[in-house]
Amino acid sequence: AKDVKLQVEFNPARVASYRLVGYENRVLQDRDFDDDRKDAGDIGAGHSVTALYEVELTNARAQRGRPLRYGRFAVDDHANRSTELLTVSFRYKRPTGSESRLLAVAVKDRHAAFSRASGTFRFSAAVAEFGMLLRDSEERGNASMEHVIRTARAARGEDAHGYRAEFVSLAEMAAALSGEEPVYRPE
Repeated sequence: AKDVKLQVEFNPARVASYRLVGYENRVLQDRDFDDDRKDAGDIGAGHSVTALYEVELTNARAQRGRPLRYGRFAVDDHANRSTELLTVSFRYKRPTGSESRLLAVAVKDRHAAFSRASGTFRFSAAVAEFGMLLRDSEERGNASMEHVIRTARAARGEDAHGYRAEFVSLAEMAAALSGEEPVYRPE
């Protein structure tokens, strides 16, 4: 596929706030999503791209403190009744095409714990956490090298080329260089 565009629309009845982790320099204007003249990224055959969002659910915001004075807005009944957290829309062109195609998928809240997510997702989250630590991101929260290493090890899964094991070793070296005690546990 070429000129691949991704757009995420969050359900305001379920999501209080969100933040794209990484890809800050790849953000498109809303109007550019439907414009086939706007260039976007290419994804080669057999490749994939992962976009991670940090999401704060509305019930978490309600428990956090008083409501904002100007932050309230009306949400329609469908959004309030829906279990959908977001809709992901993909727009792409075939390798030899010039007109884009649109796919849209709603993502529902399954109340699943992080520990039950796929190994690929958990490993990707560990890599993103590592990146936030390396950048000393203001958004890192309680991220730690120890958590990166523990999560990446547990989610390593099949590692035909050894890239995931190499990442764990890199994180262990970074932990040692930063003075954070690395976690060495027998596998």
